[in-house]
Amino acid sequence: MSGRAAEVAWIDAHVERTGDVEEVRSRPWATVLRVPTAAGPVWMKLPGPQTRFEVPLYGLLARRVPERVLIPIAADVERGWLLLPDGGPHAELDELPAALGTYGRLQRELAGDVAEMLALGVPDMRPEVMPRRFQEALAAVGGNPEVEAMAPQVDEWCARLAASPVPAGLDHNDLHHENVLGGGRFYDWGDGVVAHAFAVALVPLGMLLRHRGEDAMRRARDAYLEAFADLGPRGALAETLVAACRVAKIARTLTWVRAAPGEDAAAQQLATLLEESHV
Repeated sequence: MSGRAAEVAWIDAHVERTGDVEEVRSRPWATVLRVPTAAGPVWMKLPGPQTRFEVPLYGLLARRVPERVLIPIAADVERGWLLLPDGGPHAELDELPAALGTYGRLQRELAGDVAEMLALGVPDMRPEVMPRRFQEALAAVGGNPEVEAMAPQVDEWCARLAASPVPAGLDHNDLHHENVLGGGRFYDWGDGVVAHAFAVALVPLGMLLRHRGEDAMRRARDAYLEAFADLGPRGALAETLVAACRVAKIARTLTWVRAAPGEDAAAQQLATLLEESHV
């Protein structure tokens, strides 16, 4: 593959190819190469500079929750290269509520690994730093007076989340059904952040509300909160989830900023803070 000699040589050191390596996707945040083998395709992922933490994060997840993630065939942390097996078909939208419940249990299993995640470079979006992240997001999008006026409300949400009995955890930050594989396994961690655990619900609950309606969204919310039932009454947990999903919009704004600087998506995401919560 022209221009990819080093990558192809690395691939060949780990798998036996049956054809040429093909670039199937190139975005500012990652490039993906398809590698044909006798057992089916495998995939090389080259995260961009701002998402390279995904490589060592895969190592942590493979060690701690191997049944819930793709196990890399090979990883080069220094160069930021991943070689991943084919995970088969992704989940259907109607499987997302069960997957969200599974993800909540995964977060509980990983609760003791937050310090290691941060040391690996996973962005810090914990409640106590989010007021500062809010100002960073405003500066990155060139300001928004209406959103800027929400600073006292953002501070209140963050204080409530910081006082919550629910600990910080790994927020996939893009948990839709196409990032879920059969058997309740998760992949594509390049948007991941360390945040209040409930922040992960923003994307899946919004998707279910849009495509399946409010009842489906509420069933998914309840399935997710079941993993945290020992930490408080259901009503209190649901109220915390609302605040976490509002604050999660700030983290998603900064994800767009670091992954695709100069695009309009970050400003559009931050502006959604003005909308009423959908959860």
